[in-house]
Amino acid sequence: MTYGANTAPESILYRAVAALDSGDALYSALDSLPAPIYVTDTDGLIIYFNPACIDFAGRKPQVGLDRWCVTWKLFTDEGAFLPHAECPMATAIKTARPVRGVSAVAERPDGTRVTFMPYPTPLFAPDGSLRSSVNMLIDITEKRQSAALREQAARCRRLMRSIANRDTVETLALLAEEYETKALLLDAGKSP
Repeated sequence: MTYGANTAPESILYRAVAALDSGDALYSALDSLPAPIYVTDTDGLIIYFNPACIDFAGRKPQVGLDRWCVTWKLFTDEGAFLPHAECPMATAIKTARPVRGVSAVAERPDGTRVTFMPYPTPLFAPDGSLRSSVNMLIDITEKRQSAALREQAARCRRLMRSIANRDTVETLALLAEEYETKALLLDAGKSP
């Protein structure tokens, strides 16, 4: 999903936290936010998820049954299975601290995968005790694909400098251009 100036991830998370801090027990303010957002209790049980979570996870999360995350399965960026009890939201709840700067891969029931950045954020009662946690999931699949395409283009260009065969150089130049074009399309939100 592409976000505009007024919908940067931090802004969306801020609006979610503000809505939860205002005591909006119905969570209606979170339903219209453009990112998948869910809330857990202090034990990590899902107590709310907005409609965007269904599209993101490829499934309807089970309130009161799912724990730590709305996704079906999780993996690290390297492809290792990541138990939900070890996911960033679980870490945020167990340590009572926000987790930032990590990414993971969610697998949907249909087998498709999405790379994302979570923003798990513990919420505290006025007395300082943990009262719940909120998480926002930002799809970075296309961003990662775009970066990989640009890396491939750069490899082609480096290889071009070390080869004397004109036909091979032209082929590598065309490949580099194709990779760059696909990356630009992804950056523009269009499928290559």
